[in-house]
Amino acid sequence: MKIRIRCRVSAGVLMLAYVYLIFAVAFRFIAPVLGSRANASLFSFTPILAALLYFGYKQPRARVWAPVLLFAAGDLALSKLVYGYPISADLLFTWAFYAGAVLLGSLLKDKLSIARVAGASLAGSIAFFLVSNFAVWAVWQMYPKTLAGLGACYVAALPFFRNAVAGDLVWSALLFGLPVLIAQSASQTEKVRAR
Repeated sequence: MKIRIRCRVSAGVLMLAYVYLIFAVAFRFIAPVLGSRANASLFSFTPILAALLYFGYKQPRARVWAPVLLFAAGDLALSKLVYGYPISADLLFTWAFYAGAVLLGSLLKDKLSIARVAGASLAGSIAFFLVSNFAVWAVWQMYPKTLAGLGACYVAALPFFRNAVAGDLVWSALLFGLPVLIAQSASQTEKVRAR
């Protein structure tokens, strides 16, 4: 009986990585549906990084393509169907970030701790800020192609960065904490059955 319970919990936790990805993609469509007021507050407070980190933590590195493909499809749908934006080269930077975030999550495999998850979340937030805003500066014509223009792009993005860091930390705590709670609950159930 013990083996079956543990196998179910392990399989459920592995499958949870995919559930988190689907949830994160769906979450990105909530703000546009709710309107512009929600866009401002939800735009950067998303479970995307947390889902990517968790996927990297639980799945083999060879599966890095799965979340990149899923999020790329979401990006294309949002860009064309929801926002009416053209498909542009800055998405390539974003997709490279997705792969990097999964690989960052894979570094948590052997030594998971609250501090390491928080550190990976913060590192991911900073990396996304640097990569995505560099892409905006490099691809779009919003800022001069000078060092001052790049600096202005980063400064303009600071309000989004604050929400992103907070969202990434909160979502990472939730997404990494849920399986721990599931395992503890299964352990308690196992102890009760053993009595």
